[in-house]
Amino acid sequence: MYTVVAGIDSDKERARAQAETIADMPMDTEEIEVVLTHSFEENRSGASVAQVSSVQRAQSVLEDAEIDVILEEAGSDDPAATVLNFADEYDADLVAVAGRKRSPTKKVVFGSVSQEIILNTHRPVLVCE
Repeated sequence: MYTVVAGIDSDKERARAQAETIADMPMDTEEIEVVLTHSFEENRSGASVAQVSSVQRAQSVLEDAEIDVILEEAGSDDPAATVLNFADEYDADLVAVAGRKRSPTKKVVFGSVSQEIILNTHRPVLVCE
């Protein structure tokens, strides 16, 4: 089984792009599972990962492609750590993240979840746009 851990943020279009990129990988869909992760910084309403619209969008695309999906969530102010922890827990073969178009200045000031994941894992990372 080939396992992909995909960190899904709150943007539905980025989630769709991630799911479509994974679904288009040249693999037998019966041999792949995708763990969709979402990190709640604040979750005052007590929502679950299954209620996040961007996660629902990614899940729908993947399930339409007949890919098994597992949903995982964490309450954390560090989304990169959440993705990396689930990648370790599932012994992921690939980590998929969504890239954002940011200026170099914004990346320096605000950091980048994708960059933090790339720099802190030994696993292959797929950056989807």
